[in-house]
Amino acid sequence: MHSYQEQTYPYEFDWEQKSIEKLPDKVILHIFSYLSHLEICRMAMVCRRWRTIAYDTKLWKNVSLRPEVSGLHVGSLEQLLQMISVRFSASLRYIELPIELITHTVLHELASKCPNLTHMLLDFSTAMQLHDFSEMQAFPAKLRYMCICLSEVIFMEGFMRKIYNFINGLEVLHLIGTYEKGEEEEEEIYEVINVHKLKSATPNLRVINLYGINFIDDSHIDAFSSNCIQLECLAVNYCSKVTGSTLKPLLARSKQLKCLLMNGTDLKSEYVMQAEWDKCSVQELDISGTDLSTECLVDLLTRIPTLRFLSAGQINGFNDSVLKAWAESGSPKSLVALDIDSSDNISDEALGRFITRYGAQLQACVLSGMTHITDQLWMTILPILVNVKIIVMGTTERLIGNIHVDQLMDTIGSSCPALERLELRWDPENLRFSDKSQKAIDMLRVKCLKLRCLVLSDGRYYETVKANFERADRTTVVRTTTSCRVSAYHVLSNYNDLIFN
Repeated sequence: MHSYQEQTYPYEFDWEQKSIEKLPDKVILHIFSYLSHLEICRMAMVCRRWRTIAYDTKLWKNVSLRPEVSGLHVGSLEQLLQMISVRFSASLRYIELPIELITHTVLHELASKCPNLTHMLLDFSTAMQLHDFSEMQAFPAKLRYMCICLSEVIFMEGFMRKIYNFINGLEVLHLIGTYEKGEEEEEEIYEVINVHKLKSATPNLRVINLYGINFIDDSHIDAFSSNCIQLECLAVNYCSKVTGSTLKPLLARSKQLKCLLMNGTDLKSEYVMQAEWDKCSVQELDISGTDLSTECLVDLLTRIPTLRFLSAGQINGFNDSVLKAWAESGSPKSLVALDIDSSDNISDEALGRFITRYGAQLQACVLSGMTHITDQLWMTILPILVNVKIIVMGTTERLIGNIHVDQLMDTIGSSCPALERLELRWDPENLRFSDKSQKAIDMLRVKCLKLRCLVLSDGRYYETVKANFERADRTTVVRTTTSCRVSAYHVLSNYNDLIFN
């Protein structure tokens, strides 16, 4: 036996007196930096010292004052004006304001007291009327990112006229519509913001995201492309009036356009085929949820020379012949992300051949929403997906057969060491696992050390996996499909610029 020897330390510490109160202010400040602002406000109620630290401007660089997002509720404009002056000041970089706090006095104070403010979100979505901006003479002038959540009924031109002279430095613009609040009944559509005037005030835009806006059409795309020569990314997802009639001039003018996202639009095949895809710089394309024909898809995919990202799910025209023609053309040689969710007209044999040829280069693979794509195909292709970071598999529809998830997890763990995000959408009733399933889950957890998000449907298997990861102190990894979905969008080169809300 080894005799016990007393350890000595190069410094002394009074263990009897240990307390968080003994920590220096800068250490407590660093601890507070990991908390939400709502939690920081609660810490400020502990004592006078903590209150001073909690209101240090370094903790208030990125602030959301929307109660539904951050939990923070500002009781009055006077309180907010004081916060801007004392708590935010020169440290503030990003702020989100709800409609009741968007006044000319608040914006004037932000412009004068927060010189480093570069990112702003203005939420007008619940507005029934605007404040009076007739006296507004100042607005933050260093903005690089601006997100405006539009109202369905409020015309915003009175406000926009006041800020046009201050936003010519914008590089990223988000206009967020009311798509998710839409009703089935057809109502009169109002153009609540004048896009044609807005484009003249923002010549330096690199990224434009027009999301779910019911009045956006091809003329608005044409307007932006005529003035924004530095445009790299254009997203018009869920803008149902976009048909693609101005795609040809868009691609001709925007020589730097690399990302084009048109999910849920009303694209017409004839307009898409007229565009000169073989001469464009587009590398990332989303045409999911459109009605493009098989002929159009073959023409489109075989002409784009360096496509690295394709999202083309929920398209009836996407079938085996499209996949075969695309593969034989050699165009997928640069492909790193493939999303063909709910493409029921593609067979598992055709998918197997395509993945066998190009799977080793993929970073994102989304083959979900198809009842005929089961664990059998995945077991075949997973050893090929050696560089994959994102995988989405399974369908919420009840299957006739069952999914043997233990073997699947084991194969993912041993084949995909770079995996960061994984979603299994299968119904819990279709998942079959044994009493020894912990071993397969251990394999996934130990081998895929970069895994930060694992999404499963609520059920017994979800509880088993969640408990396994929590025992290993990886509590934030396992999530449910009710609150989280995995997307191939993480691979987009402009992903960080496209995040809103």
